[in-house]
Amino acid sequence: MIEMIKMVALDLDGTLLTGEKTISARNESALKKLHSEGIKIVLCTGRPINAIWKYIEQLGLTDSDDYTITFNGALVIQNTEKKVLSQQGISKQKLQLLHDFAETNGLPLDVLDFQAVYPITDLKQSVYQKMLNANIDFVPTDFNQLDNHDFSKAVMATDPAILDATFKKVSQEMFDTYHIVRSQPKILEFLDHDMDKAVGLEALLTNFGWNFDNLMVFGDAENDLGMLKSAEVGVVMDNGKDDIKQQGTDVTGTNDDDGVAQFIENYQYFDKI
Repeated sequence: MIEMIKMVALDLDGTLLTGEKTISARNESALKKLHSEGIKIVLCTGRPINAIWKYIEQLGLTDSDDYTITFNGALVIQNTEKKVLSQQGISKQKLQLLHDFAETNGLPLDVLDFQAVYPITDLKQSVYQKMLNANIDFVPTDFNQLDNHDFSKAVMATDPAILDATFKKVSQEMFDTYHIVRSQPKILEFLDHDMDKAVGLEALLTNFGWNFDNLMVFGDAENDLGMLKSAEVGVVMDNGKDDIKQQGTDVTGTNDDDGVAQFIENYQYFDKI
């Protein structure tokens, strides 16, 4: 039996966004049409909501029951009033292992809570602020001076070749402590061990009285795997790697060829109002 889709969740970079970091007119039109027909449209990103607000406004996701999955699932937030539906962080104590690894290997590290980014000043200088280019505070801080509260994630931002070599050095203890994902060629992310986008989506689906049978997702990268494997319909962009495509249910066009709209326009099982 084919389940009716009530929610569409979309990764941004490499998925909904073109290579120029824009939402195409065709993708915008397709998603706005679904939204007007009662289908929930949910952006799923590793960034904070302030960093993607222009996309939320462009798609008109400003109703009282519109939400965004941020920090790769660690925070589910209502768009307009910024009310928190679900939040799960990682302790400073747990981040000590990661800090020591970065120090030993001469790597940069940025630690994010749910309000700001903290470039760690006792380590190699980071390029994350320049890469993110977002409306969020950056507060350079020595690791020992970080407040003892929960953080959303930590990020290593540097040359792809350096991150390739770094990943090979990651210990089993680190894999046991963190959920480690390569969200972009120049970004390696460290979340709480059981955290990914599927966690945030489960909280949001439950809020509406639905489950993963009612979910369609679009993604292209490793940090999308959880939601691609959990959803009733998991659509992988053609620009995604072959191993990612194997984890979804369908493949669509590339992010530069309106791949999201291509699939939506031909899908029949939306639970429209």
